[in-house]
Amino acid sequence: MRSLTRAETAAYLLGRNGFAIVTHRRPDGDTLGSAAALCRALRSIGKSAHVLYNPEVTVKYAHLLEGISKPAAQPGDVVISVDVASPGMLPAAFSHLLGHIDLRIDHHRSSESFTDFELVDPQAAACGQIIYDIMTEMGVHLDNPMANALYTAISTDTGCFRYANTQSRTFEVAAACAAVSKDLPMLNQALFETNSLKRLKLQGWIIEHLQFLADGKIAICALPLAVEKAMELSEDDMENISGFPRSIEGVKIAATLRQQEDGIVKLSVRALPEYDASAVCAVFGGGGHRGAAGASMDMTMEEAVEAVINAMPKL
Repeated sequence: MRSLTRAETAAYLLGRNGFAIVTHRRPDGDTLGSAAALCRALRSIGKSAHVLYNPEVTVKYAHLLEGISKPAAQPGDVVISVDVASPGMLPAAFSHLLGHIDLRIDHHRSSESFTDFELVDPQAAACGQIIYDIMTEMGVHLDNPMANALYTAISTDTGCFRYANTQSRTFEVAAACAAVSKDLPMLNQALFETNSLKRLKLQGWIIEHLQFLADGKIAICALPLAVEKAMELSEDDMENISGFPRSIEGVKIAATLRQQEDGIVKLSVRALPEYDASAVCAVFGGGGHRGAAGASMDMTMEEAVEAVINAMPKL
């Protein structure tokens, strides 16, 4: 594995053609926005590029990929992953690509090398911030779709610029997008101000069933699969729901556990800046950032809750 700078990554892309871009499982705004912006940037300079179809993309973000996706990589494609910290973050549909992904672009502090080349910058607030820098190095000029994609990537991964990972550089990139995009009011409304009725009902359920520890400084939410099914929740309804328990006054660090069809429990931890969410998830082989991290737990929900409680810092 060879680590690349932004300039070296730009040179790598300029020297090749035929790109297939891979996003992570349960794709969020950063992985999809980064993929869409990079794909459109490469196309703008005459390259052939597509984002590989991810069956887990939700309605909320599907518009980013209109006209630029394809079902599978072809022989000879240069495969790039964006915002994918480890092989375990790849959707099942992309698992066959392991060993054939040429370049990884990522910003997670806890990450695992799995490509020949990589550009990983844990200091970047979002992968979209790195993509913007690469585009600049390649001489790409932002257009409206690129700006919308990058803004989606950066704004969602910083909680609309509220999270501790937000930097002055983040605002600079957002300003560059705002100077070009015609759609920021619509994007902000859709991304941050619109909730489905089902999501609001879910928040009510969470409040009723939260477990508080350490005098309310720690919150644990165990969400059984049966509840998700009974409420008929979509992934759009569930997006960033793990941040909701942390938003309660007095809570410093919160864990949300979701039960999957295969019995695996998905753990998401959110923490204030003085605490480390990734340290909790690392106990279970996961990772991420100080403020947000995740892991997969092969145990029952009851066992998982007890294990997470034991892994929490002593407050």
